Amino acid sequence: MKEIDVFDFDKTLIPFDSGSRFWLFCLVRNPWIVFCLPYQVAVMLLYIIGIKDLTFAKGRFFCFVRFINLEKNVTKFWDKYEGTVFDWFKNEDRERPAVVISASPDFLLNEICSRLNVYKLICTVHNPKNGRIIGRNCKREEKIRRFNEEVGRCRVVNVCSDSLKSDKWIFSMGENCFHIQKNGERVPFIYNEVYKD
Repeated sequence: MKEIDVFDFDKTLIPFDSGSRFWLFCLVRNPWIVFCLPYQVAVMLLYIIGIKDLTFAKGRFFCFVRFINLEKNVTKFWDKYEGTVFDWFKNEDRERPAVVISASPDFLLNEICSRLNVYKLICTVHNPKNGRIIGRNCKREEKIRRFNEEVGRCRVVNVCSDSLKSDKWIFSMGENCFHIQKNGERVPFIYNEVYKD
């Protein structure tokens, strides 16, 4: 049976949220997208007060991609931030193939995961022409569903994530669990001691 390691991406392999950082990066390089801001704020307020769900809000937040050269901006973004990937995830230090499972957009993570020689990327699929989500936001239980669908049966040795709350589901797959700290430190823990179901 194939052995793999599973990783979240934001604040796990890098020390920040890639989606929001990418928006700020694009805003600086493409200042005209500021006109999207009122719409983005309105959509996020609808999510906060419970009228719309996260999939709706997130898909609309990325509306700005239709007004920029997306491929060029993504490449420039990772040219700038590739060096922030924690050293322990460097390709030469990996014992097993890496599967990255993230709620971040595919149009943003495809590039960096290719550069890092990731075995399989599972993330939220967006329409690159308008930013809207195709299918479901890849979060919580959806990560397990997508993993089973796209990777299938294998032995998950290590699981790493910064979020004990949101990634309980992927932690349940691993033989070893690691909670990633803000400085990138990997703190091991025992699943049954943290999650007392």
